[in-house]
Amino acid sequence: MLREAPPVSASSETLDPKNWDDIRALGHRMLDDMIDYAADIRDRPVWQPIPDQVRARFHAALPRQASDLGEVYREFTDFIVPYATGNVHPGFMGWVHGGGTAVGMLAEMLAAGLNANLGGRDHMPIEVERQIVEWTRQMFGFPDGASGIFVTGTSMANLMAVLVARTMALGRSVRRHGLGDDGALLTAYTSKAAHGCITKAMDISGFGSDALRCIGVDRFHRIDLQALRVQIALDRSAGLKPFLVVGSAGTVDIGAIDDLAALSALCREEGLWFHVDGAFGALGILSPELAPRLAGIENADSIALDFHKWGQVPYDAGFLMVRDGDRHRDAFAAPAAYLRRETRGLAANSPWPCDLGPDLSRGFRALKTWFTLKTYGTEKLGGVITRTCALAGYLEARVLAEPRLELMAPVQLNIVCFRYRAADASKVNGDIVMDIQESGIAAPSTTLLDGELAIRAAIVNHRTDVGDIDALISAVLEFGAQRSCSGDGLMLQVEQSPPLAM
Repeated sequence: MLREAPPVSASSETLDPKNWDDIRALGHRMLDDMIDYAADIRDRPVWQPIPDQVRARFHAALPRQASDLGEVYREFTDFIVPYATGNVHPGFMGWVHGGGTAVGMLAEMLAAGLNANLGGRDHMPIEVERQIVEWTRQMFGFPDGASGIFVTGTSMANLMAVLVARTMALGRSVRRHGLGDDGALLTAYTSKAAHGCITKAMDISGFGSDALRCIGVDRFHRIDLQALRVQIALDRSAGLKPFLVVGSAGTVDIGAIDDLAALSALCREEGLWFHVDGAFGALGILSPELAPRLAGIENADSIALDFHKWGQVPYDAGFLMVRDGDRHRDAFAAPAAYLRRETRGLAANSPWPCDLGPDLSRGFRALKTWFTLKTYGTEKLGGVITRTCALAGYLEARVLAEPRLELMAPVQLNIVCFRYRAADASKVNGDIVMDIQESGIAAPSTTLLDGELAIRAAIVNHRTDVGDIDALISAVLEFGAQRSCSGDGLMLQVEQSPPLAM
C-alpha cells in the first residue's frame, strides 16, 4: 500500500520578501551606506578594540524565530562595521591585505545575486573565469594549454601546486595508492624566508614537513642558490628524490624576490618542478618598473597569487596557474556518474573547474576580478603597484633620516621593517605597535628578523598616501617616547645607521 504524500505547504513559506519594494528601499540604503563607508573611511579609526559587551552579543543563542531585516541590519552597522579588520583604511599597513574597491564591492553584489556555482556545467560565469585564466596566462607569458583556477587564497594554491608536482613525480596512481615507498623519498626545497604555508602544504599532502628543505638566504633574503645546489646533491647521494623547488616572489617578511631566472634554470637542469609563491609579488608583473625583477617567472611550472592583494579585488580571490593543463587535470579530475559530461545541454562544456581542484561548490570569484581588470585596466593597476613601492621608499627615507629609528632590513618592494631605538627594543617596539593599533591612527604589525622584533609596514592599499606614512612615523615616535619615559624602555642615544646597500 502506497503511503500518502504529506501536504505541500503554501507558497508563503518561500524566503522571498512579501514586499519587494520594502527590500529594494533597504537595499538601496545598504548600498549607499557601504559606499559612504569607503568614501569617508579616513574619518574612522583604522581599527579599534572590541568592547566586551559587543563581543558578548555574538555569543547569543541560535535564533529560532524570524527577525526584521532592518533590525538585523542595524546590528550590522552598530556592532560589526566599527570593529572590522581595517584593511579598507589607508592607515592599515600591518599585513599584506588589499584595500578593495567600490567596483569590486558592486561586482560581489552582482555575483551574489546570480548565486552561480562554478564547479562546472555550461553557463556564462564559467566563461568569465576562463577569460581570467586566459588573461593571467598572457600576463605571465605561459603557453597555450596552460590552466588556471580561482581558490580562496595562495595558501590553498600552494597546496594544490604541491599536489600537482606530487602527481607529476609519482604518476596518477599516487591518488589511489598513496605515497608508498617512492613517495617517502621525495624532497622539496624553498627558502627560510618563504611563507609558512609551504611547510603546511607538505604536511597536508602527506610528505611531512621534514621533507621540505628550508635553504638559507642572502643579505637580501633571497634563496642561496649555491646552498640549494649543495643540498640537492646531498639528498640525491643519500638516495632521496628531489622533485620540487618553491621560489618566492615577495617574501612575507620583507618582500624579497628570489632570482627566478636562476631558479628556473636550476630546475630544468635537475628535472624539478618549479613553483613560484607569488602571493602578492607576482602581480608586480603589471608594473613596468617591477616586471624586470620577476624575470624567469614565465618559466615556472606553476604560479600561486592573490588578486585580493596588489590586485585590490575584494576578498577572496586567490589563483593558481599551471603551465601544463594536462598535468593539472591529472592531479584533481575525478569523474562521477552524477557529474556526467554531455556534448550538449547544461552538463556540457567540459572540462569543468572541479577537474582542476578539490572544490565542486565554488563561488563566482571571477566576476569581481573581471570587473576590476575591465574597469581599471592593467596599466592603472600597475601604476598603483608602483606607487605602493614608492611610498615604501618614502617611509624608508623617513626612517633613515630619524636618529631615533633604525631600518631592520633592505626595502625590496612595498614592505618596510624598522624599529624605535631603545633598551629592550623588542618589548618596547611590540608595545608601540599595540599602542598604535589601539589608538586607531594606523595598523602596522610585527615580525622577527634575526631574532629581533621589528615594526613591519606593508603598503598595499591603493588609498595610502604620504600623509598616512607621516602619521605612522609620528605615532611611532610619540608612543616610543612615552614608553621610554615611563621606564618600559630606555631610549638609546646612538648614531644613525648608514643606509643599507642595494
